[in-house]
Amino acid sequence: MYYFNSRNEYHKKPFGAIKENSTITFTVVSDHETVAPFLCIKKDGEIENHILMSIESNENGIVKFTTEYIFDEVGLYFYCFKFDKGKYGIFHTGHGDGTICSQGEWFLQTVYSSDFYTPDCFKGGVMYQIFPDRFFESSPKYKLHFTDRHYILSKSDLPYFDDNENSEKQITTDYFGGDLQGIIQKLDYVKNLGVSCIYLNPIFEAHSNHRYNTANYMKIDPDLGTLEDFKLLCEKAHQKNIKIILDGVFSHTGSDSIYFNREKRYGEDGAFNNENSVYRSWYDFDSKYKNGYRCWWDFSTLPEVNELNEDYIEYICGENGVIKYWLNNGADGFRLDVADELPDEFIEHIRKSVKDCGENKLLIGEVWEDAITKVSFGHRRKYLLGKGLDSTMNYPFRSAVLDFIKNGNGDKFCEEIFKIYENYPKEALDNAWNSLSTHDTPRAITILQGENPESLDRLWQSNQVLNNEKLEKAKKQLVCAYALIFGLPGVPCIYYGDEIGMQGYRDPFNRRYFTWWNQDEFVQNNIRSLSSFRNSHIEYKNGGLYFVYASYNTIAYVRYFNNKEVLTAVNRGECLETFRHNKINYEVLPMSYINVEI
Repeated sequence: MYYFNSRNEYHKKPFGAIKENSTITFTVVSDHETVAPFLCIKKDGEIENHILMSIESNENGIVKFTTEYIFDEVGLYFYCFKFDKGKYGIFHTGHGDGTICSQGEWFLQTVYSSDFYTPDCFKGGVMYQIFPDRFFESSPKYKLHFTDRHYILSKSDLPYFDDNENSEKQITTDYFGGDLQGIIQKLDYVKNLGVSCIYLNPIFEAHSNHRYNTANYMKIDPDLGTLEDFKLLCEKAHQKNIKIILDGVFSHTGSDSIYFNREKRYGEDGAFNNENSVYRSWYDFDSKYKNGYRCWWDFSTLPEVNELNEDYIEYICGENGVIKYWLNNGADGFRLDVADELPDEFIEHIRKSVKDCGENKLLIGEVWEDAITKVSFGHRRKYLLGKGLDSTMNYPFRSAVLDFIKNGNGDKFCEEIFKIYENYPKEALDNAWNSLSTHDTPRAITILQGENPESLDRLWQSNQVLNNEKLEKAKKQLVCAYALIFGLPGVPCIYYGDEIGMQGYRDPFNRRYFTWWNQDEFVQNNIRSLSSFRNSHIEYKNGGLYFVYASYNTIAYVRYFNNKEVLTAVNRGECLETFRHNKINYEVLPMSYINVEI
């Protein structure tokens, strides 16, 4: 019998992702077996190397085989241990364990750039996401700046929606009036939640309420405010030690924009109307496309850009480009929309532009899967290896937390968390955004006690509200979910309204106006407590992670730094559970009996 575990430093030291030119010591242990295995290792896409392991010790029948390997290049590596010319070997079977079999999954090793650095000022903090049109209106806007926008005076109204799921005609012409001045007015509220960073969904001029169809990257949407309003927001936020992150939508523009101008809102020029337009080379025009030009997911209103076009790169990343313009006007970083659809080379240009404005400027990418193993457009992505993103929106943590709180199975939870913990560079993981809800997902409170909406249309979704019994349970589940997410590596993120118990299925029902008139203090107070505790413990900024207990209903884990530890324990069940850690017995009360105990 042979044994290896990639998560145990006795077998693999150091643990997890490593910097280039680092050495790992591999140790395989056997019980009375003396046939030495080969370490088989290969860089992604390359041939494998075989290194015969040597016997380091043989005591009482326990044989210890070791070897070292220098990882001298950045990349993703795979390894296993083989015997007898490869007829069988030790392969990964989950939880870091290796099992003897004829074939199986190889272990994974991340090797990142030795100069990879991500901003310390965001680590250990708390992020708050704001959908600008739906947060707070500083004063009524009876007349909007464009005649095709519909102003919604009653903030309790539902957003407009089209119940035809296959339609491109998602209705985005309803505006509730939220603006930058409104955010300024509510900065004290946000700060009181313990927030250190605000992420704003797009604020540039665009002709939809979500503003992901950019019309002008260099201009604030006039119904949100002015450049001076933005500068003031950054100034006031910085006075409260709150950073401001902007949403960069660089894979496509709007068809209704100064660049493409299909709708001719901006005169007769633009790439669609003029073959000699300065913007023409940004886009792919060809009769093979349904609309005559390449579109994002075939939406005709979202023409895709050629991100590697030199003129486009200069416009976004140049000395007078979009990135530097907004960072020099007060922003602290960018979140890249659909980062996995942007070429690595383009992301690297963006990174250089961001970091030219200061090492503490942040670059986050929207990636829904494990960003280390992610494959898109036929190749393995490199954006977390030190030359691209600082980190990503950590959707795998979201899935693990919500699945555990809703369905149970602590063992599965630990595995999903630890896969990311093992694969990601620590610099990236400490700045990963850990959300439970976003503008692209149903709200967490609705997921926890609502029905699965996948096969149900928008008309059905629009009418759904949890009854009192389900709502009370969902609020406690939500608090437990936030307790887990606030303790894990990365930056916990609060989607506006989650903290007051707002409900909602998919877009647009997850984007309703903030119900300032109806705030749930149970969730809100618990989130404040979690933020306060997190902000007062450095273990959450730089600390390691290990699990001390996992059952079907209960999770307990430790964050540690400099010989200090903090323990998080959550019981989603109806019965008290006990566990022992460091010679101390702990009792974790059922979810129905507690708030959050700090």
